[in-house]
Amino acid sequence: MNALPPEVLWTTITLLGAGTFAIRFSFLALASERPLPAWALRALRYVPTSVLPALVAPMVVWPDATGGAADIPRALAAVTALAVGAVVRNVLAAIGAGLAVLYLLLALGF
Repeated sequence: MNALPPEVLWTTITLLGAGTFAIRFSFLALASERPLPAWALRALRYVPTSVLPALVAPMVVWPDATGGAADIPRALAAVTALAVGAVVRNVLAAIGAGLAVLYLLLALGF
């Protein structure tokens, strides 16, 4: 693997950090004194709902623990969490149910 010279690496990190800060700060600074449009508020309402499945889905579909092979306990735990979340409408209950099913199935040797 070719290593980057330290100057290039730190310049890249600094510029990416400054760019990220500028993007976030400009949105917060420009939008802080004005109300957001209704369409933006509607779109932002779905962000938290989409972040958790986006983080969990790769671990269910392509789990590192099995080298990327299909894994029944993780799939059943995900389905259980989805079903509990849909019925109870509580994120913590869904996470707890999925966690309980995963550990139970792993303890039983599946």
